[in-house]
Parts: sequence; C-alpha cells; structure tokens
Amino acid sequence: MKSTARLVSLITCCAVLATAVPAFAGDSAFLDMFEDACYGGAAGALVGAALLAFAKKPADHLDDMGYGAASGVLVGAVYGVAKSAKSLAQTDKGVVRFAMPTVYPDVSDSLSSRQTYITWRASLLRGTF
Repeated sequence: MKSTARLVSLITCCAVLATAVPAFAGDSAFLDMFEDACYGGAAGALVGAALLAFAKKPADHLDDMGYGAASGVLVGAVYGVAKSAKSLAQTDKGVVRFAMPTVYPDVSDSLSSRQTYITWRASLLRGTF
C-alpha cells in the first residue's frame, strides 16, 4: 500500500514539474530564487542517494536523501537570494534598501602594459535619479 502511494505521488510530482508554462519578461528575482532552490534540492537528493552506496545497510539510511534535499533547498535559496541582490544600498522612489552585494569576477585588459587582470567587483550603490 505504501509503495502504491509513493508511486502515485512520484508520478504526480513528475507531471506537475514537466508541464510547460509560458515565460513573460519582467522582474524574475523570485523565479530565479525558486529555481535555484529546486535545483539545490535535486542536487542534494542526488548527493544523499550517492552516499547510500557507502552504507552497510542502505535501506536503513534512506532518510539521508531527505536530509540532502532539505539542505540543498536551503543552500539553493540562499544562493538565489544572494544572486538577486545587486548592490549594498539601493534607492527606489525615496526608499533606501540594504542587501548583500553581489561580488563577481571581471577580466580587464591594460593596453599600456599588455596584461590581463582579473579583478573582483561589487556594486555598492544603485539607484534611479
């Protein structure tokens, strides 16, 4: 009976995730965070399942997949939030918001010394005037 319920729930989850949804342009910060959380959960579940190969009795450690999925969702959500925050301080219609700035690598070429430099950049202030 439990295996039938698990099979039905697995088929339902696959059907829900496989449906096509039209995409529209706009602010997709929440969508990006949600996708990162889902991918993190899937990756965490795969890591948890891979760890079953090292257990003496894998059937006793099936909850490792759940722990991996849960930690993957949390890490993916944190990554999505950090990725969507563009600057430390942002002004929008007179309201100042503070967030974690996104730090990203940048490659710059110097014409005078003919060298390539790899630098780290972070947006500290962003706003509309």
